[in-house]
Amino acid sequence: MRVPSAIKLHKASKTLELHYGEERFVLDAEFLRVHSPSAEVQGHGKPVLQTGKLGVGLSKLEPAGNYALKISFDDGHDSGLFTWDYLYQLATRREALWQDYLDELAAAGKSRDPNESVVRLML
Repeated sequence: MRVPSAIKLHKASKTLELHYGEERFVLDAEFLRVHSPSAEVQGHGKPVLQTGKLGVGLSKLEPAGNYALKISFDDGHDSGLFTWDYLYQLATRREALWQDYLDELAAAGKSRDPNESVVRLML
């Protein structure tokens, strides 16, 4: 299990900074939100594509025992427990996971922008 040696919440930049010894990773709130381990996102085995999460922020962090971090987002989502192993996986695979997410959005004709679907409905 890879436990971070330091964790920093940066509300202004909407990022979470993780240190693992000399390794440093910065994960933005939108990335963490769309990859939440919660049942709402993971869909009990069938992941639910998260849309319109551009601009979401981080509200607070809480330890969950000695094995995870509970991350609360400013859109009200706070039900996922990010285990230390899952956070490390997100940090080390960020680029590939983000590209997969963007590809899924494009294939579904959806957007990261929460206002874009409203615009499409008006057209």
